[in-house]
Amino acid sequence: MATDMIKSKLDALLALGNMPSPRPELRAHNESNVPNMYIIGDLAGAPVIKLAMEQGYDVIQHIASLPDAKSGRDGLYDVLVIGAGASGLNAALEAKVRGLSCLVLEKGKIANTIEDFPEKKWVYAEPDTRPAKGKLWLDGAQKEDLIARWNQIIAENGLDVRTEQGVDAVVRGKDAIFEVKTATASYRAVRVILAVGQRGNPRNLGVPGEDREQVYHRLYSPRHYHDENIVVVGGGNSAVEAALVLSEQNKVTLSYRRDAFSRIFKDNEQKLHKAVADGRIRTLLNSNITRFDTNTFEIERMELGDRKSESMPYDHAFVLVGAELPIRFLRSLGIRMENEWRGNLWTAAAMTGLVFVILSLFGPDARMSAIHLPKWLTGIAAVGAIAGLITMGRRGNRYAWLGFSFFVCYTIYGCKMGYGSEFWPYRGWGYGLLSPFGRPWTFWYTVLYSVLMTWFGIAAMRRWGLDRKDKFQIWRYVSLLSFQWFFFFILPEFLFQWAIQYQWLGETLSTDPQFAGQAWRSYGIIYAWPLFFYTFFYDPHQIWVVWGVILTFGLIPLLAIFHGKRYCSWICGCGGLAETLGDRWRHLAPKGDAALRWERMNKWILATAFLITGAMLLRDTFSFLKGPAKSSVTIYKILVDVWLVGILPVTLYPFLGGKVWCRYWCPLAKLMGIVSGFFGKFKITANDKCIGCQECTRNCQVGINVMDFALKQNTLDNTNTSCIGCGICVSACPMDVLTFGDQPAVDADAPDAPVSGV
Repeated sequence: MATDMIKSKLDALLALGNMPSPRPELRAHNESNVPNMYIIGDLAGAPVIKLAMEQGYDVIQHIASLPDAKSGRDGLYDVLVIGAGASGLNAALEAKVRGLSCLVLEKGKIANTIEDFPEKKWVYAEPDTRPAKGKLWLDGAQKEDLIARWNQIIAENGLDVRTEQGVDAVVRGKDAIFEVKTATASYRAVRVILAVGQRGNPRNLGVPGEDREQVYHRLYSPRHYHDENIVVVGGGNSAVEAALVLSEQNKVTLSYRRDAFSRIFKDNEQKLHKAVADGRIRTLLNSNITRFDTNTFEIERMELGDRKSESMPYDHAFVLVGAELPIRFLRSLGIRMENEWRGNLWTAAAMTGLVFVILSLFGPDARMSAIHLPKWLTGIAAVGAIAGLITMGRRGNRYAWLGFSFFVCYTIYGCKMGYGSEFWPYRGWGYGLLSPFGRPWTFWYTVLYSVLMTWFGIAAMRRWGLDRKDKFQIWRYVSLLSFQWFFFFILPEFLFQWAIQYQWLGETLSTDPQFAGQAWRSYGIIYAWPLFFYTFFYDPHQIWVVWGVILTFGLIPLLAIFHGKRYCSWICGCGGLAETLGDRWRHLAPKGDAALRWERMNKWILATAFLITGAMLLRDTFSFLKGPAKSSVTIYKILVDVWLVGILPVTLYPFLGGKVWCRYWCPLAKLMGIVSGFFGKFKITANDKCIGCQECTRNCQVGINVMDFALKQNTLDNTNTSCIGCGICVSACPMDVLTFGDQPAVDADAPDAPVSGV
């Protein structure tokens, strides 16, 4: 059906921001959508052990501050922690310090993920710039020493940690108390903390014979194998590292389903090439194992364009293709995952439409003239319909939130067109309704814009700057807010008028109606053409023309040469709203090849701006251009200045991240990208410490797969990406991998590759 096709297309679009491993939907203090159930550690986005420990410490700090933190009831734990990894143990230790009764349940062993590392694996204590929080010890050490020390701390502090007790169910009763059930017992707790990690369930190939005794999904003691035929399946760092260490004493075949090892560290790539050249490892790319028998395995692979099936001998096999996120378990607890689209699309769409239909009764719409209803009654009906839309959203219909976001943005920008030019259903009354205290809606719109930027900008500054002590991000947000308040509010709304009134610019300019009557052109002091589309037409004073030429074709290109597209993330008000209001949804920016192809659209917007501007400048010379030029400006104003700058991108902030306009449609961003791509000196480089945690990619508002550049230590610039130089990838990286400009060398004698959080 057509409705099903529309929904599937929309769902596919809205899912483009998803990462390969989804995360639970979290609120403040790492609380899930289930009240009093918290999620910490790797599952909550702590990519290294130290940050996982920090989350455990911080969550207990929050819980201990609550008035009902201590129940004081027998048989009822204040906190029950599921998972005895770094985050869970540190949470339990802090609970002990705070006097909270706490139980830790672990389905395997203590620090099970670290226990599964190969013997003598070095565990790092990154990032060095952040001290560890809590009582759990952490320093660079081999895994055996780390685990021994943790067991000692558990004993010394008398923690109640029960291993080999996998949790089967967690039920929240009507009294808001959790009942946690294992195979052998049941426990009650006021609050539950999930610290289960992402690696406890190795992913299977799902082929016959995979459950044989000689087929493993972990590598514990690689040096116990001698003179064997071993097959390793996988293309990530774990598989490649396993193949390398096993090849020291065995004959190894490495099978990978893709055509290249694109996700491995550069150091591992170099070691693999050498091992292949030395004949220690045989790589089979574009291959899939289809069956394991007692002494042989069946494999299909591409050879000279044909798919070939053959049988190969093996003694042991290691299937190292990652781990399955415990989504089924999480959903059984009622936990929602990020960017899950639930609810009925068409019900939400109908309710959104109903809001507009009811609002149309307010205005002088001839189609509604036969309906005679008091204004107060239609007002109540409109409020009720909006409340119904919000209620649907609160009950889990995410499409309703999309409809509500569209309603708000359509109203704001549709009424901003001016009195009598508003969009339906606001024609003839919307602009006036939103223009209180003798000030037009355009003024209040600027006030609203600036206040929103400030409110959410302070939150973003705290998140990326103050909490991380990152001066770069602090100054970036200070810059954005300063430009917004001074150049995009105070100057055009007040200073320009005062300059005319008190003749600060001299009597000649102040009394020149061509200059004095166009205060709106003061936005062009910072906004360059073609973002400020009307710079060169509609009777501009020569001062504005000269400045427009200097700004657009002089200063902006110069800035792009040395700083890439940082105008977007340091100066521009459009980018500023995305970086502040849109920051909380930056992880939902579309990713992948389809999203990259969409970036070509701003090339066509730029070309259109050139053509229309040329037609406007030449219309007095060539009379045949007058009609088309006027019509094209009207179309451009509605399509670009209203829909593509305002309604659509801001509507989509909570669903596709903040940089929709800047990334896909902004012609100035494209112009800067072209200049920077050809002549720019801006670049981001990487050292060899990347652990593949994906924090850089996840937090990129323009959807760049930054991790891919970091893993391969390739330079990222505007020749290969649409990077805006915001630096969030640099700030988010826990290993200090990324930097602007040339990257300093890293010690190549480090004991081993770092490991991510548990």
